[in-house]
Amino acid sequence: MYKKIMIGLTTLVVFNGYVLMEVFDYYDSLYSNRIISYENKIKKLEEVVDEFKLEGLDVTVTMYHPTAEQTDSTPDVLADGTRIRVHSASDYKFVAVSRNLLKKHGGWLDYGDFILLRGTDGKDGVYQVKDTMNRRFVNRIDILESPGTEPYKFDNAKILKTSIETDFTFINN
Repeated sequence: MYKKIMIGLTTLVVFNGYVLMEVFDYYDSLYSNRIISYENKIKKLEEVVDEFKLEGLDVTVTMYHPTAEQTDSTPDVLADGTRIRVHSASDYKFVAVSRNLLKKHGGWLDYGDFILLRGTDGKDGVYQVKDTMNRRFVNRIDILESPGTEPYKFDNAKILKTSIETDFTFINN
C-alpha cells in the first residue's frame, strides 16, 4: 500500500513537472518573441530619430535680451548656472531652447551641447545651449543678444546637434 502511494505521488510530481515545464516553455517562447518584436520596433524608432537628428529640426529662431523683463530677476545667470556680462551677451553665442528640445523633457539636447543653426540671415553658426525658454514655446530657439539689439525672427531655420571636436569639417562646409 505504501509503495502504491509513493509510486502514485512520484507519478503525480513527474506529471506536474512535465506540464509546468511545457507551460513555462510556451510562455518563454511567447514572451521571447514579443521582446524581440519590441526590440525591433525600438531599433526602427531609433533609426528614425537618428535620421531626424542628421537632417536637422525645423525651428523658429528669435532673440532675447538678458533683462528682468525678458528673463527673471537674475538676468545675468542662465538656466545652467552660467554667469554672463549682460552688455556683452551677443559675444557669447549662447541660446535658450524650448523645453521640448531638452533631454529632461523628452528632447535630445542638454545644457552645454553645441548646435549648428542654419537658415537665418546673418545668424547662422554654432551656438551653445545654456538657457531654457518659457514652457509656452515649442520647437523654438532664442539667441542671447546684448540689450539694444534690434529684435528679429526667422521662421524656417534648422538646427542640428553637433560636436565642435568631431564635426568641425561639417561645420566648415
